[in-house]
Amino acid sequence: MRPEVFDVVNKHDHVVGRRFRADVHRLGLMHRAVHVLVFNAKGHLYLQKRSHHKDTFPGAWDSSASGHLGTGETYDPCALRELHEEIGVVPKRAPQRLFKVDACVETGQEFVWVYTLLHDGPFRINPAEVEFASFFRAEDVDRWMAERPRDFADAFRLIWKWYRHGRPKPKPKKASKPPTSRKPPMRPLAKRRPLPKRRATAKPAKHRSSARVKSKRRR
Repeated sequence: MRPEVFDVVNKHDHVVGRRFRADVHRLGLMHRAVHVLVFNAKGHLYLQKRSHHKDTFPGAWDSSASGHLGTGETYDPCALRELHEEIGVVPKRAPQRLFKVDACVETGQEFVWVYTLLHDGPFRINPAEVEFASFFRAEDVDRWMAERPRDFADAFRLIWKWYRHGRPKPKPKKASKPPTSRKPPMRPLAKRRPLPKRRATAKPAKHRSSARVKSKRRR
């Protein structure tokens, strides 16, 4: 069997490269997957117990059908393929989209589109993918998950929580304040040094006029 190749994506879910499945999981690279929730006419959810040969969450309970997108594949064709490969369901068109989960720790760094499908059977289980599958009431799944959460795959726990209680609202981003023009700080005025006091100088003696000196000499 040839090793699977996945598209590696960035935080915006844009393809940036290709890697083998083992490398993607080992390195924690972001990639793509689908989950399909199949309900019957009574509103019961069809759950599968993953094969013990799976490399992630072997033997855990999971969505009705789920899987990775192959390289060059898009979400809707992948959802149809996984329904056929895992539980033998062949819808005429792609199932209805519910919501998208961004890549995170719970999904194993997968961007996941979640789908829903109304189908009462029949099913054809692929033993290489699925060990067992059955319908469960939604209330029973809630109670089971609350009591034994580790019975379920991490991604399905998150998906079921969002399906039952709604997708959490994103936190509002803090409005960035417009940049204000700051005036440079005023430098303190330098203290003026007092001017040195002028010393008093003796006034020069007034010279007598030469006429008075001559008159004194004559006397």
